[in-house]
Amino acid sequence: MAQKSVPKHWRKVLDPETISRSISRISYEILEKDRDLKRLAIVGVRTCGEIIAKRIQAKIAQIEKIEVPFGVIDITLYRDDLYNYRSQPELKGTDLPFAITGSRIVMVDDVLYTGRTIRAALDAIIDFGRPDLVELACLVDRGHRELPIRADYVGKNLPTEKNQMIKVRLA
Repeated sequence: MAQKSVPKHWRKVLDPETISRSISRISYEILEKDRDLKRLAIVGVRTCGEIIAKRIQAKIAQIEKIEVPFGVIDITLYRDDLYNYRSQPELKGTDLPFAITGSRIVMVDDVLYTGRTIRAALDAIIDFGRPDLVELACLVDRGHRELPIRADYVGKNLPTEKNQMIKVRLA
């Protein structure tokens, strides 16, 4: 498949190999923190977080030869900026085919910025049960938190200016 061209004012900061290494490292760190894999579940925040979460789940399966439960969460209705939408927001659905209560949830998103997306994701998860532990993994942490939220597992810390954007494009 041909690579899409990147606009001139954009700068590539992670190539596919670096992303793959970051996902491997995050996966190993998740396993090192708690070897009780019976409680572990990976949950991706729609949409890019879902793709990264699936890759983490696949890497853990490759390492441990087990299938870790996987789910996705749609935070659309939990956002604190929902009133900014001019039209009806598009709901993509939540799919959590395992018990949340008692689980060790590793929530995955692409970029951690203000913390508001993760706050919404936490609210959504809690509506489905009471996990024993919720951890956060992100591919990129760019700083500028507005809420007291931090990632437990980070692929790359990438300090930015507030007016800059990070766009994640995964093949």
